[in-house]
Amino acid sequence: MKIPGENRGIVTSFMPILERLPVLSWYAKTRGWYYVISWLHRFTGIGLLIILIVYMYILSSLQAPDVDPAKMKVIVSPIFLLLAWASSLVVSFHALNGGRLVLYELFGKRDDADMIRWIFGLSAAYAAMVGLMMAMNNQRVSAFFFWLMAFSLGAIAAYVVASRIWKKRHSVLWKLQRISGAFLFVTVPAYLLFSYLNPGEADGAQRVIVGVQNVFARLVFLTLATCALYHAGYGLFSIVADYTRPGITRAGMAALIIVVIAALAVSAFRLILFI
Repeated sequence: MKIPGENRGIVTSFMPILERLPVLSWYAKTRGWYYVISWLHRFTGIGLLIILIVYMYILSSLQAPDVDPAKMKVIVSPIFLLLAWASSLVVSFHALNGGRLVLYELFGKRDDADMIRWIFGLSAAYAAMVGLMMAMNNQRVSAFFFWLMAFSLGAIAAYVVASRIWKKRHSVLWKLQRISGAFLFVTVPAYLLFSYLNPGEADGAQRVIVGVQNVFARLVFLTLATCALYHAGYGLFSIVADYTRPGITRAGMAALIIVVIAALAVSAFRLILFI
């Protein structure tokens, strides 16, 4: 299926890579590059929810008075660090592609050929920066200043989106999904990057535990957790709604999503408030 704009450089730039990946290459050739992008956005969104669950488990494990040495060995193992670095690709792609969708939906900006090239380029640049911070392991920043800037920029992005969409004829839930996405666009990449700053104070996820032990940090992380879980729940329901008809099946899936997100919210709030 031919998509307008593919002949402007997208296929030329990325098809050699796709041709080496059996599943993606087949879909790119038969359904179009934008079909692949849309599903990559969904898969990375699901991946981010899985990453969040794993990260919450790690943080809760590190709160124990006597941390299991075996768990610490796993956390600092090369394989785990490689997976942690790979998560930066998931974070950056989902955030940047979400930004592309917001620009189109709210501002009518649709230069997909160039934007998609920028998404891949900036995703690689962000992953390279995270990898550099992990490898150097000697960069420091004031936690208060870092989160003051990240929270402020995220709040500004959310306000810009909210001011643009609040009077539109969409449901409040739809609007909150876009607003939360704007806030997460800044704060989630910042959170991942912060995990690899200020070495020596603690290792890995323990740095986040140290950083969250003040009132302002708790406020930031509570807001971040609320937005992330709502955004994830809405995204999961959107996928379900695309492939089920209104009725018992959709209602059952929606109820299951609500229960899972609520359980994760309780765990996240307890983790943040009583860390």
